[in-house]
Amino acid sequence: MEHRLMTEHEKADIYMQSLELKKEGKIAEAVAMKRTIPLPAYLAKFVKENVGVECLIQAGWNLAEAEAQFGTDWLNR
Repeated sequence: MEHRLMTEHEKADIYMQSLELKKEGKIAEAVAMKRTIPLPAYLAKFVKENVGVECLIQAGWNLAEAEAQFGTDWLNR
């Protein structure tokens, strides 16, 4: 899945929507929605180095910020 960078306003909107889902008891949907917000590059790098690439891929995180900072092939390096 291809992800894109987001504005802070877009990130805040998604976060607020995820909070509403959580209040409605839709926990899985809330978690999935929050994972569409780009993971900060430094956190993505930390997870890659300490937990592994597979964790990032399986979790479905939006890695657009890491790709913008480290290059599109950073997971394979």
